[in-house]
Amino acid sequence: MNYNMVKGSQRYFGNLTFYKKALALALPVMAQLLIQNMVSLIDNFMVAGLGDIKMSGVNIAGQINFIFMVFINTLCVSAGIFMSQFNGAKDSKGMQQSFRFKIIVCSFFAILYTLFCRFIPEKALSLMVHGNSAAPEIIDESVKYMEIIAWTWIPMVLSNAIASSLREIGRVKQPLLISVVATITNTFFNWVFIYGNLGSPRMEVKGAAIATIIARVVEAIIFIIFLYKTKPPFFSRLREIFKVKISLFISILRKSGLILVSEMIWVLSETVTTALYNSRGGAEIVSGMSAGFALANLFYICFSGIHTATGVIMGGALGAGRLDEARVQKNWLLTGALFFGIFMGILGCCTIFLIPIVFGNLSSVAQVVTRGMVLVNAFYMPVWAYVNAQFAVSRTGGDAMMGVVVDVFTNTLLVIPGMFALTYLTPIGPVGMYAIIKISDFVKICIAHFWLKKEKWVTNLTV
Repeated sequence: MNYNMVKGSQRYFGNLTFYKKALALALPVMAQLLIQNMVSLIDNFMVAGLGDIKMSGVNIAGQINFIFMVFINTLCVSAGIFMSQFNGAKDSKGMQQSFRFKIIVCSFFAILYTLFCRFIPEKALSLMVHGNSAAPEIIDESVKYMEIIAWTWIPMVLSNAIASSLREIGRVKQPLLISVVATITNTFFNWVFIYGNLGSPRMEVKGAAIATIIARVVEAIIFIIFLYKTKPPFFSRLREIFKVKISLFISILRKSGLILVSEMIWVLSETVTTALYNSRGGAEIVSGMSAGFALANLFYICFSGIHTATGVIMGGALGAGRLDEARVQKNWLLTGALFFGIFMGILGCCTIFLIPIVFGNLSSVAQVVTRGMVLVNAFYMPVWAYVNAQFAVSRTGGDAMMGVVVDVFTNTLLVIPGMFALTYLTPIGPVGMYAIIKISDFVKICIAHFWLKKEKWVTNLTV
């Protein structure tokens, strides 16, 4: 395919076969995440029945854990760039090296974060509710949860490493089925331990954490058994895990470093802004905002679908040396992501009808905040789908610098200063603050648009 020969609408719109292929890759990933997010929603539903304070405690713990999960996901994405391209080049040894990187590096950081959650979580948690009128009660509940949930991180990173690797080589159905099992397990044990059913003591937030541990361990065991039974191209036996190719490890670490800078700046800005939202009242604000994000996660699933489809399709073309084909696919995927975002935004608006059902036990003020957050998130979905596709294109080609430039500029110069200004210079409520500050994402799109034109992402990393 010669890029210069593609004219008119064909330059921006792919044919039906192309989008069917993209959806065939994206939809199972989205289904898996939808199931996982439904578990989270069920968790929220069950914990919400305990009141604003307890739900706020679980959710500020989740906000801190979110930083770690983004960190781990970034490491997997960095290795996944190489995994997708080695898959396109049919290089199983390169795929094995990418997988070993995920296992070694992610496990190391999981051990460190487990120790943090067990012994020193209070200071980080207190920052999330600084200025909140119910801060001491919220922190007390959150610490109970964090000390137990700490034991989930090692099995979680093992599952993530295997699941992400399967998706990167186009095997997207198996992680979905395993997630169904983990979801059922988590839901059942939530019912048992949170409220004390089947003879179990009523454990409330501690029960939610124990249920998550059981589900994570079950999920990891199934993934490991599946890995040994099917032996995909990236399969490595335990005794081979530390047989690493140093030069490739260094290359992945370089990409990881740049992507980590980008993602950590983004996640830290999100954490700072969340702490500022939480200062706008008491537990009703924390629980309302958290409930809004829990519902928004149901349509955020499209982002992972976009990243997976882009990684597999474009990574395969780049790894096989079909650079002109990748140039055309880039435009087709960006256009598809925009329309997909519009569709998901419309679906997102419909989730407001779940609020009285799932969060009926929250206060009326918390429910109003939740409703506002859902609508704002749904409005921005096309914007976020498009910018996620831009990031996916650049990273699939190994161009990690674009994310650094975009996130450093917008988050350090616009988002964080803007949020402090809105917090201390205006009386605007948390939902209004969120809606205003997200206008900065249009700036991200513009910077990414001009950066992609440089075509630094048009690279075969397997050579």
